[in-house]
Amino acid sequence: MNFKNLISLIFIFSIAVFQCKPGNYSHKNTDTTKTSDTKIQEVKPESISIIGVGDIMPGSNYPPPGSLPPDDGKYLFDDVKDILQDADITCGNLEGALLDRGGTPKKCNDTLGNCHSFRIPTRYAGYLKDAGFDFLNLANNHSGDMGLEGRESTYETLEKNDLEFAGTLDYPTATLEKDGIKYGFAGFAPNNGTISIINFKKAGEIISELKKEADIVIVFFHGGAEGLSAQNVTGNDETYLGENRGNVYEFAHAVIDAGADVVFGSGPHVTRAIELYKGRFIAYSLGNFCTYGKFGLNGAMGIAPIIKVYLNKKGEFVGGEITPVKQIKHGFPVIDEDNRVIKTIQVLTEKDFPDDKLVIDDAGRIEKR
Repeated sequence: MNFKNLISLIFIFSIAVFQCKPGNYSHKNTDTTKTSDTKIQEVKPESISIIGVGDIMPGSNYPPPGSLPPDDGKYLFDDVKDILQDADITCGNLEGALLDRGGTPKKCNDTLGNCHSFRIPTRYAGYLKDAGFDFLNLANNHSGDMGLEGRESTYETLEKNDLEFAGTLDYPTATLEKDGIKYGFAGFAPNNGTISIINFKKAGEIISELKKEADIVIVFFHGGAEGLSAQNVTGNDETYLGENRGNVYEFAHAVIDAGADVVFGSGPHVTRAIELYKGRFIAYSLGNFCTYGKFGLNGAMGIAPIIKVYLNKKGEFVGGEITPVKQIKHGFPVIDEDNRVIKTIQVLTEKDFPDDKLVIDDAGRIEKR
């Protein structure tokens, strides 16, 4: 062996040794790995990522002087903004009308003090857009809080801020094309002015038509009983304050049968179980995500998940992750280092759907069994 070849061998051997040392490596793969304090999620490059969160009421200026967060709410989402922005589509349930002044507060047949009207300043829509939201569900009991004026202002404000919305009689569905994929959105609730969660036949027809023009269909519903005693999916009609809030189990299955790919629920103000049905993902309640000032946030009502699901291009579930959140300072969503909502979803899913095909690990990773 000549001297030149010997030097070449020594050089190659030195590089190999360096690359094997801990902390000195570089490995490229077709998968990307996202690391956080609580979880590691391997994501296939062809996956579609969708985030869902629960109830959002970032502050109300009614009744005067209202209940608005410090600094006019500009920093409400700072602790979770990076997470919300890290998906192809991010969705939530908007509880209240976007209106600066005026409107006709709703009237309720309620003697227990549970009737509230929320009037969210229109500038807060900009905060939602900046935080990463693409779609807001308006099918709930608060979208009509300020009457017709409130509804029209909400529509106009969301359109100005390039936010999609659906779920009312005026706007039952919406579509959005992004990166060559067309998403369809629909919302359902048991409330006046919204698309009914109780009429499965009509709901199925809406979803079936939406699926004809969209690659991925995302359904948001607001239904089920409310409160700390309402964490379980019963499989029956659920009532609250004498109102039929729907059978959310049968509804979720019906819309998937009709073509829905993801179903996100809200309404109980607590988190509920998740389920995989015909390869499609269901979250039965995403709880209170950002509800400033006027919502009870004790115990299970003050924790919630940010659920991120990964789908293939057929809309089938391929994986997911839960980021645990808690609300502090009367409604600021921040990461919950105690992972309480992950434990909650683990327990509820095992109890309500013991034969389900999903496994949730302690870091919040969701996988098929």
